[in-house]
Amino acid sequence: MDWERVFRVVLFLSVFSLVLGGDIVHHDDRAPKRPGCENNFVLVKIQSWIGPEEGEEFVGVGARFGATMEAKEKHANHTALVLADPPHSCVPSKTKVHGEVMLAHRGGCTFTAKAKNAQAAGATALLIVNYHKELYKMVCEENETDLHIHIPVVMVPQNAGSILEKNLIVNSSVGVHVQLYSPRRPLIDVAEVFLWIMAVGTILGASYWSAWSAREASIELDQLLKDASDDYLNTEDTGASGVVDINPTSAVLFALIASGFLLLLYKLMSYWFVELLVVLFCIGGVEGLQTCLVALLSRWFKRAGESFFTVPFFGPVSYLTLAVSPFCIAFAVVWAIKRRIAVAWIGQDILGIALIITVLQIVRVPNLKVGTVLLSCAFLYDIFWVFISTKLFHESVMVVVARGDKSGEDGIPMLLKIPRMFDPWGGYSIIGFGDILLPGLLIAFSLRYDWLSKKSLRAGYFLWAMTAYGLGLLITYVALNLMDGHGQPALLYIVPFTLGTLLTLGKQRGDLDILWTRGEPERSCPHIHLQHTEQES
Repeated sequence: MDWERVFRVVLFLSVFSLVLGGDIVHHDDRAPKRPGCENNFVLVKIQSWIGPEEGEEFVGVGARFGATMEAKEKHANHTALVLADPPHSCVPSKTKVHGEVMLAHRGGCTFTAKAKNAQAAGATALLIVNYHKELYKMVCEENETDLHIHIPVVMVPQNAGSILEKNLIVNSSVGVHVQLYSPRRPLIDVAEVFLWIMAVGTILGASYWSAWSAREASIELDQLLKDASDDYLNTEDTGASGVVDINPTSAVLFALIASGFLLLLYKLMSYWFVELLVVLFCIGGVEGLQTCLVALLSRWFKRAGESFFTVPFFGPVSYLTLAVSPFCIAFAVVWAIKRRIAVAWIGQDILGIALIITVLQIVRVPNLKVGTVLLSCAFLYDIFWVFISTKLFHESVMVVVARGDKSGEDGIPMLLKIPRMFDPWGGYSIIGFGDILLPGLLIAFSLRYDWLSKKSLRAGYFLWAMTAYGLGLLITYVALNLMDGHGQPALLYIVPFTLGTLLTLGKQRGDLDILWTRGEPERSCPHIHLQHTEQES
């Protein structure tokens, strides 16, 4: 076994197998909706003022109980903020308030008890400061029945609460005011639509490139078998140059090495570690962008693409590659330096798409058996690190890594992302490289098989595999929006759609044995047939 090639394949897949996640914690399955405790969880904007000067804006999450939030900023009240007395608001307030918003600390009693005490004191709303930076969903106790709470209750993260409390103490002479409202998000996130098109388009382009290369290699091989001499056939390597075929061993190793890599990211996540990931991403992005540009430009500058000279440590390099490389390096360096500006996502997506297309060109699934092992391992990997890891680490390892927690950065770079459009909350819609790469390997295989089998688009497998991927990704976004922001493993939906479609169609059409073992139609070999005839005579 070529262990160097196996390691290259596993490293490619392991580094880029991350998915998206949310940022609100706490599962409330044991606290279902009931009268007085049936609000939907909504994000709340908290705009602050210090005297007449506008201050910082914070984000909180509304409780399951209490009054619902005003949706429009122009209708929200501009209200003074006061500290609870005592700070935890677990007993009736020592002082009366007159329509102000009360700020209390979490802990000491139930959320509903704090709300009742704030309401009795005359507060018009209650802000509860969490003792972590996450937003925690506030629910009612299981056996609570007296839920007559008529003021909005909002939890804010620890850092926001600390700033508000400090402003109250330092600026007591001028006072602090806040405005609470919860603007509604659009029903359809336009960014997710474009991200879906981007993911599907990337796989589409990479699949056609891979199939075209496979067909050209097949034509060249057939010509060699017809024209070349016996000695030439015995010494020539007829395999595709630079292509790495995955085998079942490397497919299983993927899940193990990817898990170890993800755990390493989780344990070592910090500013310097994200900087290291940025460097690795830039190296991969330069290689991917250079490969794509050379392949595209070589059709116009054929002579430059076919003229080579030797470079120390790199071997033969074409003149076209030499001409393109400085641009690719400069592009990646500029993105790395400017990656925090508003439009940097464009550069990240260009580098990411080029890298994904290049990997799908270099790394191939040789048959459906290997594809099934690979995607099954990825399916279990996603489920374990998104859901089951919460039992072992008290948080979703995949979600924490995807967000870039403890790093001071806005997530890791191994993602395609687009800013949310027409969304008052801003942010990005994202998808991990692994959610495109891994299914893309199987879809590219299906198109190669169709072309080598000379199957029409409708009679082949690619169209149905591509459609299944699109539906699986669409269901992922629907699930993400229905799950109150909890991270969803995309492969949980994509793998059954894509793999199930190919297995079912292959069984119905009688091609499953060939798809499962050979992965390509049998090729007639007149030269070898001639050798057998001569031996028999």
